[in-house]
Amino acid sequence: MQVDEEDEPRVRERLAELRLEHRDLDDAIHLMAESGRVDALQMRRMKKRKLQLKDTIRRLESMLIPDIDA
Repeated sequence: MQVDEEDEPRVRERLAELRLEHRDLDDAIHLMAESGRVDALQMRRMKKRKLQLKDTIRRLESMLIPDIDA
């Protein structure tokens, strides 16, 4: 599925938001791991959310790639 021209700026803005959240989660996960005070449940939730974000980012990125007629 491809995004039309009027929706593209919104998709790009959403992508930026998701990438920022993904990066923030990655930082939080690393800080928690380095602190030695790991809450296993919280860590699992953060990693799950990070994977969900990654999937959504990839889906939105693929929507921005133009279809090539063969």
